Amino acid sequence: MQAPLVTRFAPSPTGRLHLGHAYAALFAWRLAREGGGQFLLRIEDIDRARCRAEYVGGIVEDLRWLGLDWDGAVRRQSDHFADYRAALDRLDALGVVYPCFCTRADIARAASAPHGPEGAVYPGTCRALSHDERHRRIEAGAAFALRLDVARALALTGPLHWIDDEAGIIAADPLSLGDVVLARRDTPASYHLAVTVDDAIQGVTLVTRARDLFPATHIHRLLQALLDLPVPRWHHHALLTDASGKRFAKRDRALTLAEMRDAGTTPEQVRAMAGF
Repeated sequence: MQAPLVTRFAPSPTGRLHLGHAYAALFAWRLAREGGGQFLLRIEDIDRARCRAEYVGGIVEDLRWLGLDWDGAVRRQSDHFADYRAALDRLDALGVVYPCFCTRADIARAASAPHGPEGAVYPGTCRALSHDERHRRIEAGAAFALRLDVARALALTGPLHWIDDEAGIIAADPLSLGDVVLARRDTPASYHLAVTVDDAIQGVTLVTRARDLFPATHIHRLLQALLDLPVPRWHHHALLTDASGKRFAKRDRALTLAEMRDAGTTPEQVRAMAGF
């Protein structure tokens, strides 16, 4: 029996929503509503250095202005650190987590660091450190991140695949992303870990997101196998772009929905601009 359709929209409160966000939210919302399923709203505020509480209210305001509704309570990642800690502990018990003492600058300088779909791939510098050396550095107060030993993890799971509504059956290739970070001292869980745990807890059966996140799914599929979590389908949709072909992004100060609303744009016009 096919599981009930459950989609979600999961923005980070690091700024106000723009037209690209409107497209992603409307895409997931329409699939859920037309399929008789549920549409969930999640606030991905695990990055405490960049997320702002005032933007959470802005997200809710913008979505309601667009005419979107959602099912159940809004899940905020910052309320669920214990869930991510439990997942980390389970991965640690499997022997697939190790501390990494390299800084981002160290990795950028590493001549052996190859490039993958998300940029520089961690070259595994700290993977071979002995238990005693790791313990010595931690006791000395050295800062470290926790990384996933992907090769060791794959030895436990064997070959994996996942299904994308547009691309079909995809052979998982988490090695292409290297030993990704699962947690840092200032961030209790990485995007990869938190989103995988959240989708399982919330019962999401169809993950809709932009194609720039396609590579991340290789890691998420591996984490699901390691943690014995249910496997959803994915639909990686196109990125909405402006007239010049440039994607909408907060870092580029894309025009926000609030600014469009203040200028007299209607929700119907925004939907039309997003193709709905």
